Amino acid sequence: MKVNNYFINRLLITALVSLLLLPSCGNRESKSERKADGSIKGTISISGAFALYPMAVLWAEEFQKIHPDVRIDISAGGAGKGMTDALSQMVDLGMFSREVTKEEIAKGAWFIAVAKDAVVATYNPQNSSAALISSKGISKEMFTNIYLNANVKTWGDLYKTSDKTRLNAYTRSDACGAAEMWGKFLDSNQESLKGVGVFGDPGIADAVKNDKTGLGYNNVNYAYDMNTRKPYEGLGVVPIDLNGDGEITKDEQFYESLDDIMDAIASGKYPSPPARDLYFVSKGKPENIAVLAFLEWIVTEGQKYVHKAGYVNLTEEKVKTQIQKLSE
Repeated sequence: MKVNNYFINRLLITALVSLLLLPSCGNRESKSERKADGSIKGTISISGAFALYPMAVLWAEEFQKIHPDVRIDISAGGAGKGMTDALSQMVDLGMFSREVTKEEIAKGAWFIAVAKDAVVATYNPQNSSAALISSKGISKEMFTNIYLNANVKTWGDLYKTSDKTRLNAYTRSDACGAAEMWGKFLDSNQESLKGVGVFGDPGIADAVKNDKTGLGYNNVNYAYDMNTRKPYEGLGVVPIDLNGDGEITKDEQFYESLDDIMDAIASGKYPSPPARDLYFVSKGKPENIAVLAFLEWIVTEGQKYVHKAGYVNLTEEKVKTQIQKLSE
């Protein structure tokens, strides 16, 4: 079974479960306990960013091997939903994929960094301009003309060729960190991005796979297969022409595999934004014993699963900062 199908199935299942459970969770009382043998018993509910969903699922599965009496329910629906659900205490933790704002902190948002990833541009390899996309890439200025100025109508317009193939740009319709980071990369925000609105990371990936003329953007884990470490079948990752010279030079070539792009994110070769930290958020510091134990495990032992899952580990200094935050 391919990883993307696995995640999509999980998304459908958890979405149905959340519809049934969440309305009754307001003012929830999260009961948990540490037993005499040191194991934890309790429940943890999580919702939010598609970006963090695959990593959270893996962490939950590994944590439950150590603490089988902990139930962890996870649903994806975008970073905006994660923050809203966390602040309203509909869930214990919200998955969040952009910086937490002063306004959100004023509303009681407490947050902890857990990993790092990035948003990448995606296209269909059967595109008539595929060779040009691969060799010349797309610069920040070109992306701006596509997503903000909306004055690029064809792929020929983009590369100054006679290609009359229409360029269909896709963007996110849900409030999410991926779109906000893509907007910030272009010195703007999600609300300013133009294009056909599609819900969720899987939605944009499928739209581009089914449209030879399509251009989109995805969180890394929805562009690359975690098992093969290559872009998913039907998707290509657009190299960014970072210096704007109209060519993808050797030091800009780090898109062939998941490991290559992860190394580029970790080293800073890939720009930030659209690279960013990923967070768990809650309404005030969690008091639920199971939640605290889960977070402590994530920033320590749980970090060994990060690279395997296609994310970038926290730096040692950042790990120390998160541990200190949990101990305050």
